[in-house]
Amino acid sequence: MKCPRIIISALRGGAGKTVLSIGIIFAWAKKGKTIVPFKKGPDYIDAGWLAMAADHPCHNLDTFMIPEHRVRDSFLFRAQKGDVAVIEGNRGLYDGIDTEGATSTAELAKLLDTPVILCIDCTKSTRTMAAAVLGCIRFDPDVKIRGVILNRVAGTRHENVLRKNIEHHCGIPVMGAVPKLRKQSFPERHMGLVPTPEHEWATASVEAASQIATQYLDLEALAKVASEEGPLVFPNDCGEIDPVFPETQVSISENGPKIGIVRDSAFQFYYPENIESLVSLGAEPLFLNALTDQSIPRVDALYIGGGFPETHAESLARNQNFRKELKALAENGLPIYAECGGLMYLGEKLILDGTAYPMAGVLPIVFGFSKKPQGHGYTLLEVTGENPCFKIGTEIRGHEFHYSTVLEWRGDDRDLAFSMKRGAGFVNGRDGVCHKNVLATYTHIHALGMPSWAQAVIREGVQK
Repeated sequence: MKCPRIIISALRGGAGKTVLSIGIIFAWAKKGKTIVPFKKGPDYIDAGWLAMAADHPCHNLDTFMIPEHRVRDSFLFRAQKGDVAVIEGNRGLYDGIDTEGATSTAELAKLLDTPVILCIDCTKSTRTMAAAVLGCIRFDPDVKIRGVILNRVAGTRHENVLRKNIEHHCGIPVMGAVPKLRKQSFPERHMGLVPTPEHEWATASVEAASQIATQYLDLEALAKVASEEGPLVFPNDCGEIDPVFPETQVSISENGPKIGIVRDSAFQFYYPENIESLVSLGAEPLFLNALTDQSIPRVDALYIGGGFPETHAESLARNQNFRKELKALAENGLPIYAECGGLMYLGEKLILDGTAYPMAGVLPIVFGFSKKPQGHGYTLLEVTGENPCFKIGTEIRGHEFHYSTVLEWRGDDRDLAFSMKRGAGFVNGRDGVCHKNVLATYTHIHALGMPSWAQAVIREGVQK
């Protein structure tokens, strides 16, 4: 399969690759190309911006949470639906979880045989950047670094020195030079870029990134790099069966259950595959808004993803009808699965700056908020207790990123179904709060890595 593709990476996080990726995608899209965006690693916010720029869903590629063969199948199946696939890397090119670089952007580049463009922050440096780029090239010759984008350049003289040194010593072209920009079009919060649904001028921000890319980058040279790589081949002919969700062929119920999904500006962290996996098994998704909906329609199960309930605490607390109905449904045995922000919403209170905001009150927990992350990174859990979704003994791979803290937990640790092998979890080295048919956890999972999750949600809904 001919598959034009490119990875935008960097030497470190915060080097500007997200804004440049957004700009490249939107600039190409405005020229009539269909861009299929991907995000390396566990990430919701960057993926949301990339999806907005491409006007196409952004899927995540993560070899910690998802087996390599499924990462490859997902990429191949989705990338063929567009003209160019653009993958934004995460952190530095070679950053991974061990000395071998497992889960790094570099390893993903090799898995998908995809060329890499390095975005480098050139602040207060010149010739040293050539040494850094050369080090990346020689560190692993199997990684195809095909060009460099200079970012935060001080002026013409600075740019010329950087270009001359990199092209002379590294033997690869400089494909653009972006100056230091005074106007900040992409505000940052404690988890990176602000989510797109949270401000009205997101479209203007994407347009600003596109103008930067058009003015300062060689878009034709970048497109040539993407198109020059050889074809990719499916390991097996998938025929009419979706290689991403082969379980589509498995019928759990003739009458697909209605799965309520709380998706609004407070709860917006959902991997597309999680929802797609439910639909592939016959579920009908019903999207709910915990900020404005005054009632919950008849549903067979409920899924509450992560997000920022702390920035919407007052609005969530004000919507008493939704909170009370949610609690009543939980007490009556409705299957509910919640992650991170959803876990916080199911608690009794969220205390911010000394003010207590009532939440749904399903779980006997009071949450606070810290200025520093309380859980950050990949998680590895073992299922040790009975719960609605996972068999005892199952290993769960996921990730966590939260600033919330557990101020009060009046439950029993026997109600916590997961034992933490890696990560912070909920309390006392455990996670997975259970109550009746409710399972709530700080860990985010990806359906391609945990296909049994969607099957369990469907079965719980059917059996209700």
